Amino acid sequence: MPEAIAGTSRETQRYGLVAIALHWIIALAILGMLGVGLWMTGLKNSPTKIEVYTWHKWVGLTVLALAAFRLLWRLYRRPPAPLPAPKWQLRAAAVTHGLMYLLMLAMPLSGWLQNSASGFPLSWFGLFKVPALIARDREAFAFWQQVHEWLAWTLMAVIALHLAATIKHHFIDRDSTLTRMLPRLRSGSRPQDHKDQP
Repeated sequence: MPEAIAGTSRETQRYGLVAIALHWIIALAILGMLGVGLWMTGLKNSPTKIEVYTWHKWVGLTVLALAAFRLLWRLYRRPPAPLPAPKWQLRAAAVTHGLMYLLMLAMPLSGWLQNSASGFPLSWFGLFKVPALIARDREAFAFWQQVHEWLAWTLMAVIALHLAATIKHHFIDRDSTLTRMLPRLRSGSRPQDHKDQP
């Protein structure tokens, strides 16, 4: 992840407010969606199950839109350069981040395709209708249901890897990988962190 370069200010080594907000909003939404997704599949048919699935779809569409916006924002406002690290770690981080973005888009998109194949109408928080991407089809429904499930497990594995790397950077390497993705509450946070000095 991004780096402290000689001659740059501490502020340019941090992520911007928009990137930080998008990161944590999407992260919390995805973690909630994964948890609810594991739980709701065991629910018996009932009005409660229908309501939970409806909210799952609404939030999923929101995550898709936010993830797309986050990717566009990343292209518009380049993130800080990666922190100094062995080449293999930099490559692993790049691959992990690439997978994360891919899954953030593919996961809700596969759910959208699954819902389209089911033939159920779809809306966004009841405000407007969302068009079906494909026609109603049982085989397509079963396929996209399986894809959605495997993407969920893959995303959980990538998140676990991302969290493990973050913990290593913060507690072992003691660098600013985590802190520069946190909102700045007070100036001069983590003054003991010598690795993000110019």
